[in-house]
Parts: sequence; structure tokens; C-alpha cells
Amino acid sequence: MQHINETTTPGYVNGGDSFVLDESIGHLIRRAHQRASATFMAILADHQFTPTQFFALARLRERGRLSQNRLGRLTAMDPATIQGVTRRLFDRGYIARTPDTNDRRRMVLELTPEGTSVAERLLNGIDTVNGQILAPLAPEEQEQFRSLLKRIV
Repeated sequence: MQHINETTTPGYVNGGDSFVLDESIGHLIRRAHQRASATFMAILADHQFTPTQFFALARLRERGRLSQNRLGRLTAMDPATIQGVTRRLFDRGYIARTPDTNDRRRMVLELTPEGTSVAERLLNGIDTVNGQILAPLAPEEQEQFRSLLKRIV
């Protein structure tokens, strides 16, 4: 067993000359993402939503009326992705599109009553999901982890 040198680059051992995958930050983040996604998808699958669709619904519920461009920025989606997401949500009756009163060329998105209802049902399960994802950590570690992730992203 190799000794991990805490003063070297994460992922490397013995003074930085040997890479160990299980110590690599990228690998650990990918594995944490897999675990979190599997837990999260269990709730979304019941409603046939993708994570990007859920994020768009949640952000609209949180912020109210938004342009498609602004919604994309607030959910970290590129223009092509947010266009497909909003089209699918519109087709399913979860969002409405109306012309912006200040700029008729721009469409504003908002949740329909059905969209609000499904968003609230999904959001009710998110605390459970967050709890499952963070369960291996003590409460103070959970807050520290959240704070550190915010600094990274």
C-alpha cells in the first residue's frame, strides 16, 4: 500500500511521482456525481423528467417569468440545450410562452398551473434526495461541503 503524501498534488503519491486514480479529484467528483445522479433520477423517473427539465421548472418556480436566454444562463445550459428543454416542457403543457411586453421579438416563459403543480411535487422530494446524498457526512460537514462546492462552481 502506498502512502499518500498530503502535500502533493491530489491524485499523486510518493512525492508526486505516481498517479492513483482513487485519489484524483476529477475521479472523485465523477463518482460523487454518479451517486447523486442515481439518487436524483429515482424521483425524476416517476414523472418522466430529465435533470435539465427539472432545473428549468425549478428555476421558473423560483424566479417567475424569464426569457429563454435568461433561463438558460440561470440553469447553466447553452442556447441549444435550453431551447430543446423549453420546447419539451411547452409541448407537455408545463410552461407557457408569451411575447415580452418590452420587446415583442423576445418570448417570456412562465409555469402553467400544471407546471407549478408538478414542480412543487418534485421539489418536495428534493430534501429527501439531498439528505440521502449527504448522509455519509455529519451535519456540519454537509454545510462545509456545500460551501466548498459553491466556491468551486
